[in-house]
Amino acid sequence: MTLNAAPLLFRFEVESSENLTYIPMCVRFNLDRFGLRISLSQWQLLPLEDRRLLARFPVDEDIATEPNFDHALFEMLRTHANVEPEWFEPDEAPAWRDINAVPGGIAQQAALASLAAPDLEAWARLAPFQRYVLAKLARKPESNHDFVPAMREFGLAAGA
Repeated sequence: MTLNAAPLLFRFEVESSENLTYIPMCVRFNLDRFGLRISLSQWQLLPLEDRRLLARFPVDEDIATEPNFDHALFEMLRTHANVEPEWFEPDEAPAWRDINAVPGGIAQQAALASLAAPDLEAWARLAPFQRYVLAKLARKPESNHDFVPAMREFGLAAGA
């Protein structure tokens, strides 16, 4: 198992995660990848060191590369919260993987923020994890406070 040296947080997350009080995007990615769902209250029941460890897991799409995230999460939740995560069937072809179409939610979030949505070329240049983050932040119809900072950090909006 190859963990990152430190929790994998974007600059826009450092302040909003409030020292891992909220579930960071790297953990959300792995939850979605493995088809696991936990509540914010379950996340917050975990000791800070466990949350830091979960945030150090790689964000690689290949489950065979890192099969231990789900096992670690199960053990931590059983030990500290006496609960298990909820299972769901992961999306086989999420919109963020498609470099030939920018998901509609991203255009909607960009419009809410008076920004231009990324064009196909800019979308395709993003790393897969960055595309995941933008799609995740844009999944709801209301404005997301992290969307504009993420667009800036990824070089898609002024002020990057």
